[in-house]
Amino acid sequence: MESKINIPIPEEVAAYLSGYADLSAMGSKIVSTAETSEITLSPAVTACINLERINNIRYINKFFEHINQQLENESIFMGCVETLSARQARKKIGKIPILGNIHFLVEFIFLRASPKIFGLKKIYFSITKGKKRLLSKAETLGRLVCCGFDIVDYHSINGILYFVVKKVREPKYDMNPSYGLLYKMPRIGKGGKMIGVYKLRTMHPYAEYLQDYVVRENGYNACGKPAADFRLTPWGKFLRKYWLDELPQLLNLLKGELKLVGVRPVSKSYFQDIPEDLKELRLTQRPGCIPPYVALNVNGDVSSVQQAEMHYLHEKSHHPYKTDAVYLMRAIFNILIKRKRSA
Repeated sequence: MESKINIPIPEEVAAYLSGYADLSAMGSKIVSTAETSEITLSPAVTACINLERINNIRYINKFFEHINQQLENESIFMGCVETLSARQARKKIGKIPILGNIHFLVEFIFLRASPKIFGLKKIYFSITKGKKRLLSKAETLGRLVCCGFDIVDYHSINGILYFVVKKVREPKYDMNPSYGLLYKMPRIGKGGKMIGVYKLRTMHPYAEYLQDYVVRENGYNACGKPAADFRLTPWGKFLRKYWLDELPQLLNLLKGELKLVGVRPVSKSYFQDIPEDLKELRLTQRPGCIPPYVALNVNGDVSSVQQAEMHYLHEKSHHPYKTDAVYLMRAIFNILIKRKRSA
């Protein structure tokens, strides 16, 4: 039988967590630790609850992977994290004009960026010991999915985000997660070949692991993008609006993976939802940097985008060179004169 640890849990937190596991049952293991070595779960454990904030764990993925390895499939893991936005709301200095912005900028560089920059990483960990790391909700949940968990629910209580996940598979053991400004997205190219499309980062790290979850929960918005997408950073919205995040696609253009005008390079999950006739036509062409819906000046919702792509591909099949030239001129006119903006 699993031994219980007498750890006090705030009433509101206990009420929330109890909705997903019996906290008093012997199959529930309650701990409060940032050390992987302190968590040992017997096969009888069906729910592991860690009350230590994820912010204080040095090797977060290794911690999640360790728990994953000790749980059976469909078993529950619960934990908590103080998110970036919650930390800013908690600190009084944030309410002071200018000074608050400077404080959070310095804090962001030291506690958020430096752990991921070669040369500064060792300095950061020697000073902080890996505690009080700045983490977004998207990064935390994305890491959990990367480590083999499926998101069941999450809820904020007194500024702390509590999450409930269940083990559904083995961890992916991602040894090269993307943190930098330049991000390489896996997309479907000509003939179904996977290519890496370059973009400026507009989302939090590990956000790519949440694509299916966000679409499953919220669907797509009127612009054809995942609705209520919490993965997007504040600066990411600006970059997307003015197409700046897509400038690095010129590298794909030089590599011959994309052409200047063409259907959007899309993910596997998005591609699966495309009508079969459009799928077949799409695979005959290289994707493009400038999508047809911009040239045709239609809305960015899924239906309008797909209709524009079908129209373009049919024209392309009859007039291969003329079509791209016409669509390019139209797109430039719509962006510069009609002020067409990205979603």
